[in-house]
Amino acid sequence: MTETLSRKIYLQKLIDRMHNGEVKIITGSRRCGKSWLLKKVFKSYLLSQGVKEENIIIVSLDIEDEDSDEDLSKHDTLKKYLYSQIKSEDEQYYVFLDEIQEVENFEKLVNGLAAKDNVDVYITGSNSKFLSQDIKTIFRGRGDEIRVYPFSFSEFCQNRTESISELWKEYYTYGGMPRLRTLKTPEQKVRYLQRLWNKTYIDDVVERNNVRNKTALESMVDAMCSSVGSLVNPTKIRNTIQSVQKINIDNETVANYISYLENSFLFEGAKRYNIRGKKYFDTIQKYYAVDVGLRNARLNFRQQEITHIMENIIFNELRSHDYLVDVGLVESRELRNGKQEYIQREVDFIATNGIEKYYIQSAYALDSEEKKEQELASLLKIDDSFKKIVIVGTDIEKYTDDHGITFMGLFDFLQSEGNATSTKLSLHTI
Repeated sequence: MTETLSRKIYLQKLIDRMHNGEVKIITGSRRCGKSWLLKKVFKSYLLSQGVKEENIIIVSLDIEDEDSDEDLSKHDTLKKYLYSQIKSEDEQYYVFLDEIQEVENFEKLVNGLAAKDNVDVYITGSNSKFLSQDIKTIFRGRGDEIRVYPFSFSEFCQNRTESISELWKEYYTYGGMPRLRTLKTPEQKVRYLQRLWNKTYIDDVVERNNVRNKTALESMVDAMCSSVGSLVNPTKIRNTIQSVQKINIDNETVANYISYLENSFLFEGAKRYNIRGKKYFDTIQKYYAVDVGLRNARLNFRQQEITHIMENIIFNELRSHDYLVDVGLVESRELRNGKQEYIQREVDFIATNGIEKYYIQSAYALDSEEKKEQELASLLKIDDSFKKIVIVGTDIEKYTDDHGITFMGLFDFLQSEGNATSTKLSLHTI
């Protein structure tokens, strides 16, 4: 990764939260670029705004500092060091604490720093068990979470000269983990992604959650990677593991393992929502991998279904721009073969951000009228006025049909961030 890759989406999120009196909490999977965002991108921005370098206090708690004899992962030692660096009450200081979970009982220290009028605090962490679910408790209403994802396709294409089709093929195969930019061969990329699973992610989940059956956990990972874009529940995953892997596991353990994987930012769930009934289904969801390259590597690149991979990438794109994403269900009674039948149709995504709402279908190919009718059927059954969009895998000119449904190419969607400081997809301009 080079300094020219500025990650403008996340930089703007940090800028928007400066001096708000809250602890800025940067979360995301390991190796997705959280530390780079703070220590390179945001620091460079602060320096460009005239902040003195000595007023930016950076502590990397997962790395031993060869220039210091003190162990800053110890609470009292870290506290003494930080307050010694805040030399004036009349100057503004910025404190970056990278991988704060390495410090026991860090809550009071971080909250105490944030309570000072001249200190702006930013922390990173790789496990959401205490950095996401319990933010309100730990930070007493003074925590503001910023979720970071691996490179989007737009970020992945920065400073690259290959054709967009070549870049797309590389991206949907190996994904957007930042380290991949320094690796030259497919073999290097494959080894790196598989090593992340085997030596970082799996071991981390096992250690943090005291998982006793590592084999069952790994089978869970495989099952979830195989089922991205499919509706699943704990029972369905359990049955898959038992039939394919021949491993006995109960529903409660499956549900626990799913939560561990979500809390480690490796998968994200999208709940199923009945659009007409205006209610959620309690158990059934879709799960998406935080990075399609990690997903592919876990499966040894055996399941390269471009339709599901494209859907996964669209989901991650929406989430990186802070859209809340559900899976839609449209129910209707229709006359078929002389009989009234109860029909259920799916909308791939319901994306909401404040008062904005969009219904989105992911359609890799619309190569026949039958396929087009199939993709449109659910959207045509929705009787509200929110925008309806079909994203197709081919490079087409954007247009709107007689039903008010907008069709756009995948690359147009993935690169539609608007101006350089936008933190949202420019769906409102469609």
